[in-house]
Amino acid sequence: MSEEKVIELAKRRGIFWPSYEIYGGVGGLYDIGPIGTRIKNKIVQLWRKIFVEENSDFVVEIETPMITPKKVFEASGHLENFTDPIVECNKCHRVFRADHLVEEVLKISAEGLKAEELTNLIREKNIKCPVCGGDLGDVRYFNLLFSTNIGPYTGSTGFLRPETAQGMFTSFKRVYESTREKLPLGIAQVGRVARNEISPRQGLIRMREFTIMEIEFFMDPEDTENVPLDKFSEDKINVLPAEAKIKGEKPSTFKVKELVDEKIVINPWMAYWMATANKFVRKLGVSLERVYFEEKLPSERAHYSSQTFDQMVIVGEDKVEISGHAYRGDYDLSRHSKFSGQDLSVFKKYDQPKIIKKKIVIINKDKLNKESKDFVKEFMKRISSLKPEEVEKILNEKIDGKEIKEYVTVTEREEKESGKRFIPHVVEPSFGVERCLYISVLNAYREKKDRIVLSLPREIAPYEVAVFPLLERDELISRAREIYSKVKEKFDAIFDDSGSIGKRYARADEIGIPYAITVDPQTLQDNTVTIRDRDTWNQIRVKEEELINTLEKLFSGEEIIPKGSSNESG
Repeated sequence: MSEEKVIELAKRRGIFWPSYEIYGGVGGLYDIGPIGTRIKNKIVQLWRKIFVEENSDFVVEIETPMITPKKVFEASGHLENFTDPIVECNKCHRVFRADHLVEEVLKISAEGLKAEELTNLIREKNIKCPVCGGDLGDVRYFNLLFSTNIGPYTGSTGFLRPETAQGMFTSFKRVYESTREKLPLGIAQVGRVARNEISPRQGLIRMREFTIMEIEFFMDPEDTENVPLDKFSEDKINVLPAEAKIKGEKPSTFKVKELVDEKIVINPWMAYWMATANKFVRKLGVSLERVYFEEKLPSERAHYSSQTFDQMVIVGEDKVEISGHAYRGDYDLSRHSKFSGQDLSVFKKYDQPKIIKKKIVIINKDKLNKESKDFVKEFMKRISSLKPEEVEKILNEKIDGKEIKEYVTVTEREEKESGKRFIPHVVEPSFGVERCLYISVLNAYREKKDRIVLSLPREIAPYEVAVFPLLERDELISRAREIYSKVKEKFDAIFDDSGSIGKRYARADEIGIPYAITVDPQTLQDNTVTIRDRDTWNQIRVKEEELINTLEKLFSGEEIIPKGSSNESG
């Protein structure tokens, strides 16, 4: 099955196509058509059900702006680190994504290689411009943030967010307080993001503007006992750990709890959300035999991540990332706390107060005040920002020939503590909606007897049921509309009376409608209609009054329509 056929189907049936086609299109920008929008909305609805609603005890959803002040990305590290390597042809001046170019030419993995390493590879292997054959320059970094100006004032630089995450981090304190200060706390968001990709490719896989479904899950890293892994006690996950990846091994299968017990994941919540992601992808119609989690090597991870797993789907001979799972630790909240001057820590109350031994610094003020103002100033400058343990290490150092220990003592005392303050750690599961749409359509594409069938699961099919009159006769159309009105009360349905019945079946198959109801002359005689199965093309005849009940049984998995030989006429 070729991707070209899927893209052609997508254009023809209103699923997706390149934006601004009449002007030649713009790389990395795609329109989602009327059928694609229905599928996309159902994917988002399914994600909300599995990630938010089924975890409503500890997950809430918010919405934050796309436009983000520069200061936020200074704090997050994106201004410095959100870059990709590029290389320019010295002859035609076209610019290429350097690591992708090296991968395509040398058939190796170049992800995470530094600019100097890529430059050396290009020189050693004599890699030329793929367009004109010219020599390539040195590899440099390109920041992927789209910049803008907030308001009419100079100096008010803003950026379009490349992820929804930072809005959730900067809103953490508000959400935490409004949800009665409980951890764990998942903050979910679905929203548009923009990345100024150097060489967007593979249709909806690498885009410049797209929709993300993301959770920033805040938790106490010391609380590893209260993770509801029993929910996935029988589930198995295919994982390629970093060590196995380096050795060139294939993914192995683990039970969810084994990922924790064998310390393959940093924190049990990583395993929880990975298992949740598998449940979601399975609902998209993808067999879990073709899904695995690949651990990123340190050189491949984002600047904020202590551990990352990419959820990969094998499509034909290719593998496509459908989601990312990062352990962001306390990186983001700590950085935003530092840059904003706001305390983003939380208070953890102990079950029982603890007696804590603490070191304290005692300054001999009487002796210090006898010294000169310059000495006092220098002395305080030297020790004021240090912790007691750090002061201990410099006691023998001298200021103006006088040892620091003459003026200060570090001692230990016991204190009763009822709790402590800490910065929550974060686990982040993140999905691109358009990638989910693309992979779902790619996965569902079938060819049968020179016809195309899109075998989408009910949850994400654009419509559940189609209603057709067999012939374009007024009495059949009128009766079909009556039945359509009843069906529409219970199911997501569409009515179609245009063209031959064969063409209408074909249209329904190509956009993935599971069942088609046909009203024919016999319906006028005995109040029966046919129900046609999208995938087998087989049909059954049922009484009109039993139609809703029969559809419900079909959607619940009952095999009412026989699987025998298919109805070749469609």
